[in-house]
Amino acid sequence: MRSAKLEGTKGTSMIEIQGISRTFGSRRVLDNVTFGVESGRMTGFVGGNGAGKTTTMRILLGVLAADSGSIAFEGASITAADRARIGYMPEERGLYPKMKVLEQLVYLGRLHGMAPAAAKASAEGLIDRLGLTERASDTLESLSLGNQQRAQIAAALVHEPAALVLDEPFSGLDPMAVEVVLGVLRDYAAQGAPVLFSSHQLDIVERLCDDVVVIGGGKILAAGSREQLRADHAGLSFALELAGPAADAGWVRQQPGVTVTHLDGGIARFDAETAEAAQRVLAAAVALGSQPAEAGGSGTTVRRFGQETPSLAQIFQEVVR
Repeated sequence: MRSAKLEGTKGTSMIEIQGISRTFGSRRVLDNVTFGVESGRMTGFVGGNGAGKTTTMRILLGVLAADSGSIAFEGASITAADRARIGYMPEERGLYPKMKVLEQLVYLGRLHGMAPAAAKASAEGLIDRLGLTERASDTLESLSLGNQQRAQIAAALVHEPAALVLDEPFSGLDPMAVEVVLGVLRDYAAQGAPVLFSSHQLDIVERLCDDVVVIGGGKILAAGSREQLRADHAGLSFALELAGPAADAGWVRQQPGVTVTHLDGGIARFDAETAEAAQRVLAAAVALGSQPAEAGGSGTTVRRFGQETPSLAQIFQEVVR
């Protein structure tokens, strides 16, 4: 589907946003925004409405100018030629409503300097991959909103870009279309492209992204790999699961230094004041299971015990408070 040679190397930041600030009137909408987008990795850019996601992307693509800061692409200050190599899907959709889908994609490929045959081949490949084959000869305005979104994504990809910057690419897509688009974006990342996209759908970001950047009030609140962010925000929350015909974890409520947050039969989730308090719960569970019933044992075994890692939604709620 894609033949453009990527200059970046997987694991290096192909796009570097450094100290970007921007003010509109008296309102500072971006304040020293700094993060990188690595080659071959999917980076989710999340934040509430008005957090600064779209403004950051517009500055990256040259639609807006920053008051201060810099942007590097492949290790050097970004140029107009670099920006032409980035596939960009803006928040406001900009395709021509009365043009046919295939005709429009070929036209956009040609605008990026592709030969006619190459532009047509790329457009047809994307139309097929995104499930628009039966709509290729339809005008954009005649499509459903979901299919218009697929066409907009194809428009960002048709010139075989070296990097992708997508503003809310999953908006308006049904679950099946989401899976199709996820597959396309994964393919681009697998070939070495850095992919940056914003989304309000945190479940998709958590499932898809290697890295996550959280912005709020124009400031970066958290940034890192998905696994690192989970580890950093894990805290002292634990889960204990007991197995047995009469498994009951209600006794955990009486353990010192812990607060049970969820109890369902043999499953207890709890917050511990210290790691030692959590280990005491585990030791008590093992001891109860090893003792005979006449000595007060429970006849259960420990099926699972471990520290709970928070979801992206939980991390987001914590850092934006």
